[in-house]
Amino acid sequence: MYQYHYLNKISEKGTSLWTDDYCLTDNADLAQAIVVRSAAMHDMQFSDELLAVARAGAGVNNIPLDRCAQEGIVVFNTPGANANGVVELALCGMLLGCRDVIGGINWVQSIKDSGDVAKKVEKGKSQFAGHEIVNKNLGVIGLGAVGGPLANAAIKLGMQVYGCDPYISIDAAWHLDSNIIPVKTRDEIYAQCDIISLHTPLLDDTRMMINADAIAKMKDGVIILNFARDLLVDDDAMEEALKSGKVKRYITDFPNDRTASMDGVVAIPHLGASTEESEDNCAKMAVKQLMNYLENGNIVNSVNFPNCDMGVCSKAARITILHRNIPNMLNRFTMVLTEENINISDLMNRSRGEYAYTMLDLDSIPSAKAVDALKNIDGVLRVREID
Repeated sequence: MYQYHYLNKISEKGTSLWTDDYCLTDNADLAQAIVVRSAAMHDMQFSDELLAVARAGAGVNNIPLDRCAQEGIVVFNTPGANANGVVELALCGMLLGCRDVIGGINWVQSIKDSGDVAKKVEKGKSQFAGHEIVNKNLGVIGLGAVGGPLANAAIKLGMQVYGCDPYISIDAAWHLDSNIIPVKTRDEIYAQCDIISLHTPLLDDTRMMINADAIAKMKDGVIILNFARDLLVDDDAMEEALKSGKVKRYITDFPNDRTASMDGVVAIPHLGASTEESEDNCAKMAVKQLMNYLENGNIVNSVNFPNCDMGVCSKAARITILHRNIPNMLNRFTMVLTEENINISDLMNRSRGEYAYTMLDLDSIPSAKAVDALKNIDGVLRVREID
């Protein structure tokens, strides 16, 4: 019987998937699995019982990934589960950037009690005039689960779309509209586009990528959308660009102390994935991934260990080993099993940075002595026998 614990409220669409082999515990120290949304885990101490953490969402800034890896705890996220909600909000943000709808609404509220509202509206509405998105150039930086569908939707809305993603997956590339114009560098996006939408992870290469130098390469009056990560944009540079008119409007889903009070900013309170559908999808994916790992040892969508999937074991036993990515580990594992005359019918070994994962399907059940020998190999973080 596996025990699981919630650090946040989780959608019932996900919680209903647990089978009779699982039970909920209020004590995180007893849990083999933890499901989390936004709760901070950096100060948590993890018990030896904990095998996996699933973030019901994409971002994992609230989880100590490397410490979890060192303690043999696999961390999952749910990429793509909330993508449609973010895509729809980004489309909304694009329209809010081109049309001063919010300014107009606020103005109507300011005159609603002054009398003769209809006449005043007809006289004053021109101050909120904007422009349409048809035939405008949209640049999408990052063509993954959100950026790709956004680019496709923009094509259908009559926009000219430029896409930049040097790390695009084959699957994502196959799903792109053939009318999207691929470019190799962000500078090409900056030079060509009326609207620029950011959909990249926060990496050394992308941190503060929208800075004074980048903005200087953009068209005058450009609109910038950020539905990815706050730190992709240099707030100092953005404030200066808004004041000068170089940037017409900045739409961000990540308000902070600076941007919340800047003129020209549409600050949305991190609503990208805040839809019932997104929360349901994230919860379902998180629970399914945890169950697959606990029951079968398969890792799908981990952020601190490599993905590794051998389906359901049909042999006598399955051993899984989380370990450091160092030379000669496979030889050491097989040597232990060879000494017991155990045949390995199938195996999979994958690495990711400093860490690796090995799955071994065996024709006979290993002894406790053999399992202990595997655990005692230098560099091994955790060994599991899959029942």
